[in-house]
Amino acid sequence: MTTATMTPASRTPTTTHARAASRLRGRLGGQLLLPGQAGYDAARTVWNAMVDRRPRMIIRCASVPDVVTAVRAARDLDLEIGVRCGGHSAPGLAVPADGLMIDLTPMGAARVDPGGRRALVQGGALLGALDRAAQRCGLATTAGNVSHTGVGGLTLGGGMGWLARQYGLACDNVASYQVVTADGDVLRASAAEHPDLFWGLRGGGGNFGIVTEFEFRLHPVGTETLVAEYTFAPGQAARALRGWRDQLAAAPRQATLTASIGQDGLLTAGFVWAGPPAAGRRLLPAMRALGRPVTERVSEPSYLELQSQDDTLGRHALRRYAKGHYLRQFPDEAIEAFLSRGARGARGARGELLPSAGLQAYGGAIADVADADSAFSHRNALLEYGTGTRWTDPAEDQARQAAVRRSAAALDRFASGVYVNALSDEGSEGVRRAYPAAKLARLTAVKNAYDPLNVFHLNHNIRPGRP
Repeated sequence: MTTATMTPASRTPTTTHARAASRLRGRLGGQLLLPGQAGYDAARTVWNAMVDRRPRMIIRCASVPDVVTAVRAARDLDLEIGVRCGGHSAPGLAVPADGLMIDLTPMGAARVDPGGRRALVQGGALLGALDRAAQRCGLATTAGNVSHTGVGGLTLGGGMGWLARQYGLACDNVASYQVVTADGDVLRASAAEHPDLFWGLRGGGGNFGIVTEFEFRLHPVGTETLVAEYTFAPGQAARALRGWRDQLAAAPRQATLTASIGQDGLLTAGFVWAGPPAAGRRLLPAMRALGRPVTERVSEPSYLELQSQDDTLGRHALRRYAKGHYLRQFPDEAIEAFLSRGARGARGARGELLPSAGLQAYGGAIADVADADSAFSHRNALLEYGTGTRWTDPAEDQARQAAVRRSAAALDRFASGVYVNALSDEGSEGVRRAYPAAKLARLTAVKNAYDPLNVFHLNHNIRPGRP
């Protein structure tokens, strides 16, 4: 059996695929979609509107046996495998051109054991399903802040969220994974079972198999939060951002400091507090001392409201492009580079396309975990930096992408690595930035053990071979 990397011209003829599809339908509890059938275009449409690829088949899996059947069928037919959960991968890795998309979204349930403080979450679940199930009991675990993001993609890459400084990344809160391997076997990976696979799944992305169930540890976080945001005019931005930076070291773990600059050039600096708002309000005087803001917004959303407040900003049907860095330091020179976003001149010529850029504080429980304990790297980061833009007109593609590249390049000399979930089109160079050499060698060993033919390669790929 060959690895699934062949060109479309060399694959099994379409008539053979049609016969295979007919046989598959009788073996699936879920749904098989072919081009032209009702539901096919909706199933292949993902978050980034730049992605417009057409799989040969889409299997919408309703159970673990369906996933096993899909993996084995793809290998028998020499079709590339793409795995869809939330579909938020910016390069659209879930959608294989002329391949087989394994769509996990029908497997979207989240069940909570409040006494044991555990959640069992199916591989196709969205973050909102996990948050809603846990919050009925006043519990939560670290998750991202766009509720229609997939649990799987976020967690397998690490998983930053508002609880990470208190309880670690999403991957730090997984007690076990149920995995369908490239051979179609179903394994349980934990600290006691297949510990090498467990290590690799904690930050190694979708390289080692398809996770069909996550067992998360939950925490009694309550249902209250506080969000403080102060917006500054361009002339006040550098001073305010220096003051914001100087608060990073002393910030309590319940607080995640954030800063961003929009396409309008306004800087917003503040924090998100996960916990009772009264305690978080003690940080407000220091924030108000940053300068004279244009606007001040202090709100007390529920935890569920906080977790979905960026859903509109992160909505589907927009063209998107982004880049990222990890920063271990944020000196004054980096502040200037952050604010300029690579613009020509001090702040860019009028009418120049400038992307947005943002910062989110790391530290706390993220750094408590030893670097060797998981595939996730760069736990010593001070900040995660991201820059990106969204638009609707395909004629703007090149200009928009170039502006994002300039914005990220302005911070290159301060960067210490990159979050694997923030990678887009960097290829193997991006993988080397995400994982130091020793970590990459260990990941390669896990890949050799569980996917030596690189069946799962539509991802930020760890190639099998010599470590």
